[in-house]
Amino acid sequence: MSTETTASSTPAPAGPTRRRILVLDDELNLQRLLRVILEGEGYEVLVTDDGHAALETVASQQVDLIIQDLRMPKMDGLTFLRLLKEKRPEIPSIVLTAFGTFETAIEAMRLGAYTHLDKPFDTEDIRQTVSRALERIEISRKLPRTASPFLDLIGNTPVMRTVSGLINRIGPTDSTVLIFGESGTGKELVARAIHYASLRADQPFVAVNCGAFTETLLESELFGHVKGAFTNAIADRKGVFDSADRGTLFLDEVGELAPPTQVKLLRVLETRTFKPVGGARETRVDVRFITATNRNLAQMIAEGQFREDLFYRLNVIPMELPPLRGRKEDIPMLAGLFLARFAKRMNRPMVGIDDAVIAKLLEYSWPGNVRELENTIERAVALAQHDRITLADLAGQVLGKGGSSRLSSPVSQATATTKLPTAGVSAPAVLPPEGLDLERHLLDVERAYIIQALERCNWSLTEAAKLLNMTFRSIRYRVDKLNIERPTKGEP
Repeated sequence: MSTETTASSTPAPAGPTRRRILVLDDELNLQRLLRVILEGEGYEVLVTDDGHAALETVASQQVDLIIQDLRMPKMDGLTFLRLLKEKRPEIPSIVLTAFGTFETAIEAMRLGAYTHLDKPFDTEDIRQTVSRALERIEISRKLPRTASPFLDLIGNTPVMRTVSGLINRIGPTDSTVLIFGESGTGKELVARAIHYASLRADQPFVAVNCGAFTETLLESELFGHVKGAFTNAIADRKGVFDSADRGTLFLDEVGELAPPTQVKLLRVLETRTFKPVGGARETRVDVRFITATNRNLAQMIAEGQFREDLFYRLNVIPMELPPLRGRKEDIPMLAGLFLARFAKRMNRPMVGIDDAVIAKLLEYSWPGNVRELENTIERAVALAQHDRITLADLAGQVLGKGGSSRLSSPVSQATATTKLPTAGVSAPAVLPPEGLDLERHLLDVERAYIIQALERCNWSLTEAAKLLNMTFRSIRYRVDKLNIERPTKGEP
């Protein structure tokens, strides 16, 4: 069947040229259904059942999106994707399959597919997926070709669709946004997505982790300083407010701001002016603020640790990101994305993930959220002995001794009757008959977990703090307090 343009009885909408979608499927009824749905949304539709004809079409005509099957007689869908990637890699595809195996979805995404839908699908699912794909394409054209902030936000769960829809709605505004969510849920990714969906997309996006600096250094980082403002201030230095002028400033871990810095930030929000540390002249900036926290700011306000007036200034548009355990349906798709990313980065010919591995990924509670899943897949790709990730490649990650799953959370692990790795600290679930020194015991457990986190993160305090849902200052204080030192070479 040759490629044909649909003959719609609905008149084309006035204004810019309609988006053109190519449907590649050998089922006549599905062709007709997709044609009706997509034309009803105002798109121009081309239809074919032949991958060769589809490739000729994209070579000679403008096509914005392809919806394709993975099982076709003349050319299978994966072969078509490989050839499309060579000829027109900028055209995204939504793949449809009635054989919804995870392996084919992984391979399709590795070859550049935007997402996949299993047959049968709801009419609303195809409408929303097409709409999101075209919106993301339009926004991503503004991005540097080396990176896209949207990839790790992938997901078909209702909560992620809500997040995606809110990003698209608030992006073009200049409203201040406060993002809530556990560590590792992708708060900075959302902030970047909002920026690139805004009218400031061609201006700077500057991110600062408020928990990574002492109070004095943070003020210098934010506002800059003048020569002689403090020891080692040997020259004037601009801060991130200057760097983000006309763009977006993302302040992560805003709950870690010290009270004096909170006052100064409030003034900037109100007046859009600031003074460098040690300076007398005010500078005016045009900055959009996006902030994020994993702390309960309402509780901090009640305890006098966070200013209520600053909270209301920051909380103009609140967004809450779900933990990964609350959207487990997205784990296979995310795992596939990370597999494709790291296989390409490491030049490893990976083709899939065993079903047993997927089952373990779905069983685990992911206290470190998407970041932990990403790290898990990265390590598995690096350690994989074959072209697929197997249970053996996950040893020491989401698998425990003997291949059993880890317990559901660090808390449950700490109260189980077992030996904590590295520190060898017993953590009884019940009080022993002879009693125990509770304070000493809790310190031992805390020390063991911090050492494990540091070892997992190659002794990076910043990454270990994220893994333990702590601030940089908190983990640095605990490491000093517990006298934790990195072993020298040759030590166990």
